[in-house]
Amino acid sequence: MNAVIYARYSSSNQREESTEGQVRECKAYAEKNGQTIVGIYIDRARSATTDNRPDFKKMIKDSSNKKFDAVIVWKLDRFARNRYDSAHYKRLLRKNSV
Repeated sequence: MNAVIYARYSSSNQREESTEGQVRECKAYAEKNGQTIVGIYIDRARSATTDNRPDFKKMIKDSSNKKFDAVIVWKLDRFARNRYDSAHYKRLLRKNSV
């Protein structure tokens, strides 16, 4: 199964190491579960309270190309903090067989 990783940190008070740790944990999860990482999307200093996140939007758009089957996130709040956005984008991903 091909997967991508989505990581982000929300404020300029946080450091780049925040996403590095997320990616490291997601890669370990993928390896443990037989998934191949085919891409990594990272938004820096972007809140998940909105979808105004360039790499997040690119990941959603790229899901229509059928190049990956799953999205791995360190914690669900990295994906979205707003229930509506979370449900909406999960639905789009499912529609694209992700």
